[in-house]
Amino acid sequence: MKLIPNITHPLFTSESVAPGHPDKICDQIADAILDAFLKQDPHAKVACEVFITTNFVLIGGEVHSHAQVDYQVIARKVITEIGYINDEIGFNGFTCEIKVLIHEQSPDILQGVELKNHQIGAGDQGIMFGYACQQTSEYMPLAIVLAHELIKRATKLRKEKKFKYALLDMKAQVTIDQEDPKNLKIHTILMSIQHQANYDEKQFKTFIHTEIMQYIANKYHLNLDFKYLINPTRKFVIGGPAGDTGLTGRKLMVDTYGGAACHGGGAFSGKDPTKVDRTGAYYARYIAKNIVAANLAKICEVQLAYAIGTPEPIAIFVNTHQTIISGLTEAKLTEIIYQVFDCSASAMIDKLELLKQNYQQLSTYGHFGRNDLQLPWEKLDKVSLLKTYLPKK
Repeated sequence: MKLIPNITHPLFTSESVAPGHPDKICDQIADAILDAFLKQDPHAKVACEVFITTNFVLIGGEVHSHAQVDYQVIARKVITEIGYINDEIGFNGFTCEIKVLIHEQSPDILQGVELKNHQIGAGDQGIMFGYACQQTSEYMPLAIVLAHELIKRATKLRKEKKFKYALLDMKAQVTIDQEDPKNLKIHTILMSIQHQANYDEKQFKTFIHTEIMQYIANKYHLNLDFKYLINPTRKFVIGGPAGDTGLTGRKLMVDTYGGAACHGGGAFSGKDPTKVDRTGAYYARYIAKNIVAANLAKICEVQLAYAIGTPEPIAIFVNTHQTIISGLTEAKLTEIIYQVFDCSASAMIDKLELLKQNYQQLSTYGHFGRNDLQLPWEKLDKVSLLKTYLPKK
Protein backbone atom coordinates (compact mmCIF):
# COMPACT_ATOMS: atom_id res chain seq x y z
CA MET A 1 0.00 0.00 0.00
CA LYS A 2 1.38 3.37 -1.02
CA LEU A 3 1.63 5.92 1.79
CA ILE A 4 0.33 9.39 0.98
CA PRO A 5 2.25 12.17 2.75
CA ASN A 6 0.37 14.42 5.14
CA ILE A 7 0.35 17.68 3.16
CA THR A 8 -0.97 20.60 5.16
CA HIS A 9 0.63 23.53 3.35
CA PRO A 10 0.26 24.51 -0.34
CA LEU A 11 3.75 24.16 -1.79
CA PHE A 12 4.96 25.47 -5.15
CA THR A 13 8.32 24.76 -6.79
CA SER A 14 10.37 26.38 -9.58
CA GLU A 15 13.87 25.79 -10.97
CA SER A 16 16.66 27.65 -12.71
CA VAL A 17 19.80 26.42 -14.47
CA ALA A 18 23.23 27.94 -15.06
CA PRO A 19 24.67 29.22 -18.36
CA GLY A 20 26.79 26.04 -18.43
CA HIS A 21 23.75 23.76 -18.51
CA PRO A 22 23.58 21.97 -21.92
CA ASP A 23 20.12 23.32 -22.82
CA LYS A 24 21.14 26.85 -21.92
CA ILE A 25 24.32 26.61 -24.00
CA CYS A 26 22.05 25.94 -26.98
CA ASP A 27 19.77 28.87 -26.17
CA GLN A 28 22.77 31.20 -25.91
CA ILE A 29 24.20 30.08 -29.25
CA ALA A 30 20.84 30.43 -30.99
CA ASP A 31 20.28 33.94 -29.64
CA ALA A 32 23.86 35.01 -30.39
CA ILE A 33 23.27 33.96 -34.02
CA LEU A 34 19.99 35.88 -34.06
CA ASP A 35 21.72 38.99 -32.66
CA ALA A 36 24.39 38.77 -35.36
CA PHE A 37 21.75 38.73 -38.10
CA LEU A 38 19.67 41.56 -36.65
CA LYS A 39 22.77 43.72 -36.18
CA GLN A 40 23.44 43.60 -39.92
CA ASP A 41 19.86 43.24 -41.11
CA PRO A 42 17.06 44.36 -38.73
CA HIS A 43 14.49 42.70 -40.98
CA ALA A 44 16.18 39.30 -41.07
CA LYS A 45 13.88 36.32 -40.65
CA VAL A 46 15.58 33.79 -38.40
CA ALA A 47 14.52 30.49 -36.86
CA CYS A 48 17.63 28.85 -35.43
CA GLU A 49 17.83 25.62 -33.41
CA VAL A 50 20.90 24.15 -31.70
CA PHE A 51 21.69 20.65 -30.46
CA ILE A 52 24.75 19.83 -28.37
CA THR A 53 26.33 16.65 -27.03
CA THR A 54 29.82 15.38 -26.27
CA ASN A 55 32.27 17.26 -28.53
CA PHE A 56 29.55 18.04 -31.09
CA VAL A 57 27.26 20.97 -31.94
CA LEU A 58 24.55 20.96 -34.60
CA ILE A 59 23.10 24.27 -35.81
CA GLY A 60 19.98 24.06 -37.95
CA GLY A 61 17.06 26.19 -39.04
CA GLU A 62 15.76 28.62 -41.64
CA VAL A 63 16.97 32.13 -42.46
CA HIS A 64 15.97 34.84 -44.93
CA SER A 65 18.51 37.68 -44.90
CA HIS A 66 21.24 39.45 -46.83
CA ALA A 67 23.50 39.39 -43.74
CA GLN A 68 26.67 37.30 -43.71
CA VAL A 69 27.08 35.39 -40.45
CA ASP A 70 29.80 32.92 -39.48
CA TYR A 71 27.88 30.37 -37.41
CA GLN A 72 30.93 28.43 -36.26
CA VAL A 73 32.78 31.50 -35.01
CA ILE A 74 29.74 32.64 -33.05
CA ALA A 75 29.11 29.20 -31.53
CA ARG A 76 32.73 28.78 -30.45
CA LYS A 77 32.77 32.27 -28.92
CA VAL A 78 29.65 31.55 -26.86
CA ILE A 79 30.90 28.16 -25.67
CA THR A 80 34.37 29.36 -24.69
CA GLU A 81 33.04 32.50 -22.95
CA ILE A 82 30.82 30.25 -20.81
CA GLY A 83 34.00 28.47 -19.79
CA TYR A 84 34.15 25.26 -21.81
CA ILE A 85 37.73 25.70 -22.93
CA ASN A 86 39.49 22.36 -22.39
CA ASP A 87 38.94 18.63 -22.60
CA GLU A 88 39.40 18.17 -18.87
CA ILE A 89 35.95 19.59 -18.11
CA GLY A 90 34.31 17.41 -20.75
CA PHE A 91 33.84 19.90 -23.56
CA ASN A 92 36.15 22.15 -25.54
CA GLY A 93 34.68 24.99 -27.54
CA PHE A 94 37.93 25.46 -29.45
CA THR A 95 38.08 21.92 -30.84
CA CYS A 96 34.54 20.47 -30.80
CA GLU A 97 32.92 19.49 -34.11
CA ILE A 98 30.29 21.94 -35.37
CA LYS A 99 27.89 21.14 -38.20
CA VAL A 100 25.69 23.80 -39.79
CA LEU A 101 22.42 22.90 -41.52
CA ILE A 102 20.84 26.31 -42.14
CA HIS A 103 18.69 26.83 -45.22
CA GLU A 104 16.50 29.53 -46.76
CA GLN A 105 13.19 30.25 -45.07
CA SER A 106 10.19 28.85 -46.89
CA PRO A 107 8.58 31.42 -49.25
CA ASP A 108 5.22 30.08 -48.06
CA ILE A 109 5.99 31.47 -44.60
CA LEU A 110 7.58 34.67 -45.88
CA GLN A 111 4.51 35.67 -47.88
CA GLY A 112 2.46 35.55 -44.68
CA VAL A 113 4.88 37.75 -42.76
CA GLU A 114 5.63 40.59 -45.17
CA LEU A 115 2.21 42.02 -45.99
CA LYS A 116 1.12 45.12 -47.91
CA ASN A 117 1.01 48.64 -46.41
CA HIS A 118 4.01 47.88 -44.17
CA GLN A 119 1.95 45.45 -42.12
CA ILE A 120 3.48 42.35 -40.56
CA GLY A 121 1.67 39.08 -40.23
CA ALA A 122 2.33 36.63 -37.44
CA GLY A 123 5.21 34.34 -38.45
CA ASP A 124 3.33 31.28 -37.25
CA GLN A 125 0.14 30.24 -35.57
CA GLY A 126 0.40 29.93 -31.83
CA ILE A 127 -0.77 30.77 -28.34
CA MET A 128 1.32 32.81 -25.93
CA PHE A 129 0.89 33.59 -22.25
CA GLY A 130 1.97 36.47 -20.07
CA TYR A 131 1.78 36.50 -16.29
CA ALA A 132 2.24 38.81 -13.33
CA CYS A 133 1.55 38.61 -9.61
CA GLN A 134 2.24 40.58 -6.45
CA GLN A 135 4.53 38.09 -4.71
CA THR A 136 7.66 40.14 -5.45
CA SER A 137 8.63 43.67 -6.47
CA GLU A 138 9.39 42.26 -9.93
CA TYR A 139 5.74 41.14 -10.18
CA MET A 140 7.06 37.60 -10.55
CA PRO A 141 6.47 34.40 -8.57
CA LEU A 142 8.85 34.19 -5.61
CA ALA A 143 10.00 30.63 -6.38
CA ILE A 144 11.44 31.45 -9.81
CA VAL A 145 13.00 34.72 -8.61
CA LEU A 146 14.86 32.89 -5.84
CA ALA A 147 15.91 30.04 -8.14
CA HIS A 148 17.47 32.53 -10.57
CA GLU A 149 19.16 34.43 -7.74
CA LEU A 150 20.74 31.25 -6.37
CA ILE A 151 22.23 30.37 -9.76
CA LYS A 152 23.39 33.93 -10.39
CA ARG A 153 25.23 34.02 -7.08
CA ALA A 154 26.76 30.56 -7.50
CA THR A 155 27.96 31.44 -11.01
CA LYS A 156 29.34 34.80 -9.87
CA LEU A 157 31.28 33.23 -7.01
CA ARG A 158 32.65 30.54 -9.35
CA LYS A 159 33.83 33.13 -11.87
CA GLU A 160 35.46 35.16 -9.08
CA LYS A 161 37.26 31.97 -7.97
CA LYS A 162 35.62 32.21 -4.54
CA PHE A 163 33.62 28.96 -4.95
CA LYS A 164 36.19 26.21 -4.51
CA TYR A 165 35.71 23.00 -6.53
CA ALA A 166 32.67 24.32 -8.46
CA LEU A 167 32.37 23.70 -12.21
CA LEU A 168 30.04 25.04 -14.90
CA ASP A 169 26.85 22.97 -14.80
CA MET A 170 24.37 23.95 -12.06
CA LYS A 171 20.70 23.71 -11.16
CA ALA A 172 18.63 25.26 -8.38
CA GLN A 173 15.13 24.35 -7.29
CA VAL A 174 13.07 26.30 -4.73
CA THR A 175 9.88 25.22 -3.01
CA ILE A 176 7.78 27.96 -1.42
CA ASP A 177 5.24 27.46 1.39
CA GLN A 178 2.25 29.55 0.29
CA GLU A 179 -0.08 28.81 3.21
CA ASP A 180 -0.08 32.49 4.17
CA PRO A 181 0.07 34.59 0.95
CA LYS A 182 1.17 37.60 3.00
CA ASN A 183 4.00 35.69 4.68
CA LEU A 184 5.61 33.39 2.12
CA LYS A 185 8.29 31.05 3.40
CA ILE A 186 11.01 28.93 1.86
CA HIS A 187 10.14 25.29 2.39
CA THR A 188 13.03 23.58 0.56
CA ILE A 189 16.04 24.55 -1.55
CA LEU A 190 17.72 22.00 -3.78
CA MET A 191 20.97 22.72 -5.59
CA SER A 192 22.90 20.37 -7.87
CA ILE A 193 26.32 21.80 -8.69
CA GLN A 194 29.01 20.13 -10.77
CA HIS A 195 32.33 19.81 -8.97
CA GLN A 196 35.91 18.68 -9.44
CA ALA A 197 36.68 14.99 -8.93
CA ASN A 198 38.97 15.62 -6.00
CA TYR A 199 37.02 17.80 -3.61
CA ASP A 200 36.15 18.20 0.04
CA GLU A 201 32.45 17.29 0.10
CA LYS A 202 31.75 18.76 3.53
CA GLN A 203 33.49 22.05 2.76
CA PHE A 204 31.76 22.25 -0.63
CA LYS A 205 28.27 21.67 0.77
CA THR A 206 28.76 23.95 3.77
CA PHE A 207 29.78 26.76 1.43
CA ILE A 208 26.68 26.24 -0.73
CA HIS A 209 24.39 26.24 2.30
CA THR A 210 25.82 29.31 3.99
CA GLU A 211 27.23 31.47 1.18
CA ILE A 212 24.58 30.81 -1.46
CA MET A 213 21.33 29.49 0.03
CA GLN A 214 21.31 31.44 3.30
CA TYR A 215 22.78 34.49 1.59
CA ILE A 216 19.87 34.69 -0.87
CA ALA A 217 17.28 33.97 1.83
CA ASN A 218 18.74 36.84 3.88
CA LYS A 219 18.79 39.13 0.86
CA TYR A 220 15.02 38.66 0.45
CA HIS A 221 14.37 38.77 4.24
CA LEU A 222 13.08 35.21 4.27
CA ASN A 223 13.33 32.39 6.80
CA LEU A 224 16.56 30.47 7.29
CA ASP A 225 15.02 27.32 8.75
CA PHE A 226 14.29 25.80 5.34
CA LYS A 227 15.07 22.23 4.37
CA TYR A 228 17.91 21.86 1.90
CA LEU A 229 19.41 19.28 -0.42
CA ILE A 230 22.78 19.53 -2.15
CA ASN A 231 23.79 17.06 -4.87
CA PRO A 232 21.45 14.30 -3.66
CA THR A 233 23.42 11.60 -5.55
CA ARG A 234 26.54 12.81 -3.65
CA LYS A 235 28.58 12.98 -6.87
CA PHE A 236 28.28 15.38 -9.83
CA VAL A 237 31.62 15.31 -11.65
CA ILE A 238 30.47 14.66 -15.22
CA GLY A 239 28.33 17.59 -16.37
CA GLY A 240 27.63 19.91 -19.27
CA PRO A 241 27.36 18.42 -22.78
CA ALA A 242 29.49 15.44 -21.70
CA GLY A 243 26.87 14.47 -19.15
CA ASP A 244 23.67 15.31 -21.02
CA THR A 245 22.55 16.47 -24.45
CA GLY A 246 21.27 20.00 -24.85
CA LEU A 247 18.57 21.43 -27.09
CA THR A 248 17.20 24.89 -27.81
CA GLY A 249 13.96 25.74 -26.04
CA ARG A 250 13.92 22.87 -23.57
CA LYS A 251 13.88 25.09 -20.48
CA LEU A 252 10.62 26.96 -21.10
CA MET A 253 9.66 27.23 -17.43
CA VAL A 254 13.11 28.58 -16.57
CA ASP A 255 12.67 31.17 -19.32
CA THR A 256 9.24 32.27 -18.10
CA TYR A 257 7.44 31.95 -14.75
CA GLY A 258 8.75 28.76 -13.23
CA GLY A 259 5.58 26.85 -14.00
CA ALA A 260 3.26 29.32 -12.23
CA ALA A 261 1.58 30.19 -15.52
CA CYS A 262 0.44 28.35 -18.62
CA HIS A 263 2.75 28.11 -21.62
CA GLY A 264 1.68 27.81 -25.23
CA GLY A 265 4.57 25.54 -26.14
CA GLY A 266 6.69 27.81 -28.31
CA ALA A 267 10.26 28.59 -27.29
CA PHE A 268 11.91 32.01 -27.61
CA SER A 269 15.60 31.60 -28.38
CA GLY A 270 16.78 31.79 -31.97
CA LYS A 271 13.57 33.40 -33.25
CA ASP A 272 13.31 36.86 -34.78
CA PRO A 273 10.54 39.26 -33.62
CA THR A 274 8.10 38.28 -36.38
CA LYS A 275 7.77 34.96 -34.57
CA VAL A 276 4.87 35.53 -32.19
CA ASP A 277 6.15 32.75 -29.94
CA ARG A 278 8.58 35.37 -28.69
CA THR A 279 6.86 38.68 -29.41
CA GLY A 280 3.43 37.65 -28.18
CA ALA A 281 4.85 36.26 -24.95
CA TYR A 282 6.73 39.48 -24.26
CA TYR A 283 3.68 41.60 -25.01
CA ALA A 284 1.37 39.41 -22.94
CA ARG A 285 3.76 39.90 -20.00
CA TYR A 286 3.66 43.66 -20.61
CA ILE A 287 -0.14 43.61 -20.45
CA ALA A 288 -0.35 41.39 -17.37
CA LYS A 289 2.29 43.34 -15.43
CA ASN A 290 0.59 46.67 -16.02
CA ILE A 291 -2.79 45.26 -15.00
CA VAL A 292 -1.40 43.89 -11.72
CA ALA A 293 0.59 47.07 -11.01
CA ALA A 294 -2.61 49.09 -11.54
CA ASN A 295 -4.33 46.85 -8.94
CA LEU A 296 -7.06 45.70 -11.32
CA ALA A 297 -6.11 42.18 -10.15
CA LYS A 298 -3.53 40.63 -7.83
CA ILE A 299 -2.74 37.91 -10.37
CA CYS A 300 -3.17 38.22 -14.10
CA GLU A 301 -2.56 35.70 -16.85
CA VAL A 302 -3.09 36.85 -20.44
CA GLN A 303 -3.36 34.55 -23.45
CA LEU A 304 -2.86 35.85 -27.01
CA ALA A 305 -3.69 33.60 -29.97
CA TYR A 306 -2.53 34.21 -33.56
CA ALA A 307 -2.92 32.68 -36.99
CA ILE A 308 0.01 32.68 -39.41
CA GLY A 309 -0.11 35.65 -41.75
CA THR A 310 -2.65 37.63 -39.68
CA PRO A 311 -1.58 40.93 -38.08
CA GLU A 312 -4.11 40.90 -35.21
CA PRO A 313 -4.69 38.24 -32.56
CA ILE A 314 -7.65 35.99 -33.25
CA ALA A 315 -8.43 35.82 -29.53
CA ILE A 316 -7.46 37.27 -26.14
CA PHE A 317 -8.19 35.45 -22.89
CA VAL A 318 -7.69 36.70 -19.33
CA ASN A 319 -7.50 34.69 -16.11
CA THR A 320 -7.12 36.55 -12.81
CA HIS A 321 -7.37 33.43 -10.63
CA GLN A 322 -10.31 35.00 -8.76
CA THR A 323 -8.23 38.01 -7.68
CA ILE A 324 -9.92 40.62 -9.87
CA ILE A 325 -10.96 43.78 -8.08
CA SER A 326 -14.57 43.94 -6.97
CA GLY A 327 -16.76 45.58 -9.58
CA LEU A 328 -14.81 44.28 -12.56
CA THR A 329 -15.24 41.07 -14.53
CA GLU A 330 -12.73 39.22 -16.67
CA ALA A 331 -14.92 39.94 -19.68
CA LYS A 332 -14.67 43.66 -18.91
CA LEU A 333 -10.92 43.32 -18.35
CA THR A 334 -10.57 41.71 -21.77
CA GLU A 335 -12.47 44.64 -23.25
CA ILE A 336 -10.08 47.05 -21.48
CA ILE A 337 -7.08 45.22 -22.98
CA TYR A 338 -8.50 45.68 -26.48
CA GLN A 339 -8.94 49.40 -25.77
CA VAL A 340 -5.54 50.07 -24.15
CA PHE A 341 -3.12 47.69 -25.89
CA ASP A 342 -2.41 47.23 -29.61
CA CYS A 343 -1.65 43.54 -30.01
CA SER A 344 -0.97 43.60 -33.75
CA ALA A 345 2.35 42.06 -34.73
CA SER A 346 3.90 45.27 -36.07
CA ALA A 347 2.68 47.35 -33.10
CA MET A 348 4.14 44.87 -30.61
CA ILE A 349 7.50 44.89 -32.38
CA ASP A 350 7.58 48.70 -32.44
CA LYS A 351 6.33 49.23 -28.88
CA LEU A 352 8.78 46.76 -27.38
CA GLU A 353 11.68 47.83 -29.64
CA LEU A 354 12.23 44.22 -30.57
CA LEU A 355 14.49 44.93 -33.53
CA LYS A 356 16.99 46.61 -31.18
CA GLN A 357 17.28 44.07 -28.38
CA ASN A 358 20.28 42.02 -27.31
CA TYR A 359 18.66 38.61 -27.12
CA GLN A 360 21.65 36.62 -25.94
CA GLN A 361 21.50 38.38 -22.56
CA LEU A 362 17.96 37.01 -22.15
CA SER A 363 18.88 33.41 -22.85
CA THR A 364 19.93 32.85 -19.23
CA TYR A 365 18.15 33.74 -15.97
CA GLY A 366 14.77 34.26 -17.61
CA HIS A 367 13.15 36.73 -19.99
CA PHE A 368 10.90 38.42 -17.41
CA GLY A 369 11.28 40.31 -14.15
CA ARG A 370 14.84 41.29 -15.08
CA ASN A 371 15.61 44.34 -12.96
CA ASP A 372 19.22 44.07 -14.13
CA LEU A 373 18.15 44.96 -17.68
CA GLN A 374 16.09 47.80 -19.14
CA LEU A 375 13.47 45.77 -20.99
CA PRO A 376 10.55 47.53 -22.68
CA TRP A 377 8.07 44.75 -21.79
CA GLU A 378 8.82 45.37 -18.11
CA LYS A 379 7.75 49.03 -18.28
CA LEU A 380 4.73 50.17 -16.28
CA ASP A 381 3.75 53.01 -18.61
CA LYS A 382 0.09 51.95 -18.88
CA VAL A 383 -0.65 51.92 -15.15
CA SER A 384 -2.06 55.44 -14.95
CA LEU A 385 -4.40 54.81 -17.87
CA LEU A 386 -5.51 51.45 -16.51
CA LYS A 387 -6.31 52.99 -13.12
CA THR A 388 -8.98 55.12 -14.81
CA TYR A 389 -10.89 51.87 -15.29
CA LEU A 390 -11.00 51.13 -11.56
CA PRO A 391 -14.64 50.91 -10.36
CA LYS A 392 -15.86 54.06 -8.71
CA LYS A 393 -16.44 53.68 -4.97
